[in-house]
Amino acid sequence: MTLSLKPHVVTLGTAGGPRWWTGENAGRRTGISTAVVVGDAVYLVDAGNGVGRQLMKAGLQVSSLRGIFLTHLHSDHTIDLAGLAIFGLFTLTPGQRSIRILGPGDRGELPPPSPRAAVTPSPVFPGLPTPGTRDMFHHLMQAYATDLNDRVIDALRPSPLDYFVAEDIAVPESSGYHPNQNPTPDNMEPFEIYRDELVTVTATLVEHPPVAPAFAFRFDTAEGSVTISGDTAPCQNMVRLARDTDLLLHEAIDFDWVQRAYGSIDTEEARASIDHHRRSHTSPQDAIGIAHQAGARTLALHHLVPGTTPDEVWQAHGKDFNGTFLIPDDLDVISFSSTDPGPTGVGGTDDHEMAAAR
Repeated sequence: MTLSLKPHVVTLGTAGGPRWWTGENAGRRTGISTAVVVGDAVYLVDAGNGVGRQLMKAGLQVSSLRGIFLTHLHSDHTIDLAGLAIFGLFTLTPGQRSIRILGPGDRGELPPPSPRAAVTPSPVFPGLPTPGTRDMFHHLMQAYATDLNDRVIDALRPSPLDYFVAEDIAVPESSGYHPNQNPTPDNMEPFEIYRDELVTVTATLVEHPPVAPAFAFRFDTAEGSVTISGDTAPCQNMVRLARDTDLLLHEAIDFDWVQRAYGSIDTEEARASIDHHRRSHTSPQDAIGIAHQAGARTLALHHLVPGTTPDEVWQAHGKDFNGTFLIPDDLDVISFSSTDPGPTGVGGTDDHEMAAAR
């Protein structure tokens, strides 16, 4: 008899943005990261602030990771990648399989400056201004060479390069992708980036200017599917990737907060920030529209910006979704089994599903 794989996600961290959110509800939500769990295997999507601690609290070992999938290279999605590899060494076992790190490649050219710029800003590190996943991981490990060589030479620890293999995701040439002229090609077909005996992972390009490439990922198993948006404005590529998915995890931003935070500041920097948020992110209502178009069975909003917005602000939109609508907390467990009735209730969580990670 075949045992169920019990596919589920653990929402390790549910806040977006390169900040430590302050004020009311400060500290409640940690940086964005999601564990996709299929049987005994774990696949990590993004490595936001606190990801290692959250894996520990969820009872998920770094040694169980088969892959780390980076939707894009903004710091709130990658800030603890180095810690995951370096601290994770202490949980790895000799001879275990390599842990693949898959994410965007080198952008190839800088994005165009904001039209609000009076003078074109100078790039940081112009010799390597847009490193991809492979180069980024290499330079992160190089930055910690003093520590790593102490461990390797004195304590006989392995190098993280023995276990973690960073790779750039190759965008199909047929897509017509160009980082500035065509960062989110219309009518793009999802393409496979990873496969093992438990999951097939497909990706598509989403709309998160000025980032390019920016990906969303879908994990298909024999028992169900989950689609994770990464950061994106509403786009049809997202709908196509999420078609008939059992669970859609989609980013959401509180645009009222954007106006409160920047609207009264009379500077070009503040106005550029408003421009960015409106071009690059999705309201809860638009996320619901995407889920409806895709036919998603369950919609969970995460990568919540700001990370301190009261739940009722997000939950108020649940009445407009015709499936199961969730606002998960950090460390919640959500099944994406196609045979599982799943969590129930609008904006809440099912106690049976969520208890395992608390």
